[in-house]
Amino acid sequence: MTTTTTQPDGHGTTQEIELAIGGMTCASCANRVERKLNKLDGVTATVNYATEKARVTAPAGLSTDELVSTIESAGYSATRPSVDQAGDRTEDDGSRADVELRTLRDRLIVSAVLAVPVVAMAMVPALQFTNWQWLSLVLTAPVWAWAGAPFHRATWTNLRHGAATMDTLISMGTTAAMAWSFYALFFGTAGIPGMVHPFELTVAPTDGAGNIYLEVVAGVITFILAGRYFEQRSKRRAGAALRALLELGAKDVVVQRGGAETRIPVSELVVGDRFVVKPGEKIATDGAVVEGRSAVDASMLTGESVPVEVTVGDTVVGATVNAGGRLVVEATRVGSDTQLAQMAKLVEDAQNGKAAVQRLADRISGVFVPIVIVIAAVTLGFWLGAGVGATAAFTAAVAVLIIACPCALGLATPTALLVGTGRGAQMGILIKGPEVLESTHRVDTVVLDKTGTVTTGTMALAGIHTADGVDETTVLRLAGALEKASEHPIAAAIATGAIERTGDLPGVEEFTNHEGLGVQGIVGGHAVLVGRPRLLEQWSVPLTGELADAAAGEAAKGRTTVAVAWDGQARAVLVVADTIKATSAEAIAEFRRLGLTPVLLTGDNQAVADTVAAEVGIDPGPDTVIAEVMPADKLAVIERLQQQGRTVAMVGDGVNDAAALAQADLGLAMGTGTDVAIEASDITLVRGDLRAAADAVRLSRRTLATIKGNLFWAFAYNTAAIPLAALGLLNPMIAGAAMAFSSVFVVGNSLRLRRFRAHAV
Repeated sequence: MTTTTTQPDGHGTTQEIELAIGGMTCASCANRVERKLNKLDGVTATVNYATEKARVTAPAGLSTDELVSTIESAGYSATRPSVDQAGDRTEDDGSRADVELRTLRDRLIVSAVLAVPVVAMAMVPALQFTNWQWLSLVLTAPVWAWAGAPFHRATWTNLRHGAATMDTLISMGTTAAMAWSFYALFFGTAGIPGMVHPFELTVAPTDGAGNIYLEVVAGVITFILAGRYFEQRSKRRAGAALRALLELGAKDVVVQRGGAETRIPVSELVVGDRFVVKPGEKIATDGAVVEGRSAVDASMLTGESVPVEVTVGDTVVGATVNAGGRLVVEATRVGSDTQLAQMAKLVEDAQNGKAAVQRLADRISGVFVPIVIVIAAVTLGFWLGAGVGATAAFTAAVAVLIIACPCALGLATPTALLVGTGRGAQMGILIKGPEVLESTHRVDTVVLDKTGTVTTGTMALAGIHTADGVDETTVLRLAGALEKASEHPIAAAIATGAIERTGDLPGVEEFTNHEGLGVQGIVGGHAVLVGRPRLLEQWSVPLTGELADAAAGEAAKGRTTVAVAWDGQARAVLVVADTIKATSAEAIAEFRRLGLTPVLLTGDNQAVADTVAAEVGIDPGPDTVIAEVMPADKLAVIERLQQQGRTVAMVGDGVNDAAALAQADLGLAMGTGTDVAIEASDITLVRGDLRAAADAVRLSRRTLATIKGNLFWAFAYNTAAIPLAALGLLNPMIAGAAMAFSSVFVVGNSLRLRRFRAHAV
């Protein structure tokens, strides 16, 4: 996948290239590849060990072959991920990973079958029959040579390039143990019949020529293979959400071409094609409905369980399901331009990035292996100088080599990002990058744009005040019928509300529109007036005192009032307003529980702002309810809050929110909003439920906490384990098991994020 972009100064272009990296076995490998790539002129690269991918920004003239050659010169392989004509990933990438996993599993099974008796005989003296040590050698040799081949091969490759990785530690430790055992058996006293080899966990002065370490070789390789197998399997599970997202789309579609309907692969669709979606089928790509009416289930993309009604002119999104009637849709976006593809790209970009805290771990792991080798050499020299014997010195040195794997450091951030961002995508929360997690942790204030975020952004019938003895249903039927004949937005809101509450409306005769005042007509034999009070006054039908007071009270709240009269008498006052979303109050309460101070921001007057704030639970005050703000001034409000020392999150959906979203420490855009707002934000909320913003904050904080927990335990493990090994308090086999467990622990801890549950359901 390659994307070309123009530099801001217009003097050149860059390209973004993604490469799949093969042969990496630890974080230091990824760090080494990254350093190699970044040495190229104009290249900025990020290499992710967990996803085994490199994201490269390079000058447009730089060929992919040069990047691949650079990576290969470092001792690793590089390929372009496979894509089909639509720009979607093919199954080849996942298949290769599955083959690698099966190969690793096979090595583990064979290694375990051979290693168990070797370890058992070494640990249990009762099993040490005459010449048992020679059987151990026969069983251990294939474990070291075949099961351990990936470690030896990687070590040799890295040594040829002057590098050392985790594989170097494993290969050096097990080869040294194998060589010593070979020496002891053939040239020392360990090969004599009846030799007994007690299992010891502490350093003790012994005759090195009489000791073998075959159980260390077999046990360490088996434990590390087991750790790597479970690590790889967990990484596959961690990326399952993204793969599921990529696989949501339809595979084929019926198109209307040349007067006939033909079924073709989705990859052959082009913009402008009209395609048929039958009930129960997935919509093949983004488009506009040109025929039919139906309900569309978008739960797999938005998490919203209620189907959305669509008809001619409405837009639909690819991968959603047609739950009702037959539709004909005209394709407006295909392949990598669709919303599904863009969602997947956002998730993958986030997974391939690195948080600042991970870059520290990368720098440490890059120099970690050479330091460990030095520590092992010093340990060997110290114990030899202390006179405890070659066996004890050798045991301690090998344990240092094996225990010090930096793998857990390299997995700490990527695996948590894989799971966290993937889980977010399943819930309709798209996190653009790992640096967003750092911002979310610090946020203490959340600024909410009113229209379209806290409210629906559309006018609706919000209330009815009737005169004494007047029935609400009669008011709605007469006023609704008259307003249905008008094209004014307020009239549409009244007509829609009347239909929802009373059903079908009667017909209208002699309809007349009074520009700027209202409408009149004959409905069911009644002469009806609907409009401003001034219209009624022109017909000498003033509002009663009760209705006038009700209209004044609603106007003070910033709501629009419409008077209704028939047969020469004022009968009611209808209230029209931008309605508050049903879940907004719950979302505000959740923000408070998260320690965030909610601030309402709107261009409406102060009365409207105060009313909305009171209904959703925002505290009144000049710093929490900011009204009459022009679109251009929203940016200044965010800057002012930041100057007060606050860390600000902004939630919006419109073009006029884009600058404020970009300025905020954390920008959250409603997916129901404009493309400009979404582009300027850090997190995109696919559905228009404000509770999703609170869920996004919770998920980001949980993910960051998981990353920090992973790094803490990874650092603590190495900090505690290396001194213990150097002091001779760890048998190499136990060290290998502990090292494998540390990686599995980090991955397992990250996988707990899969259980994260959203409140926005």
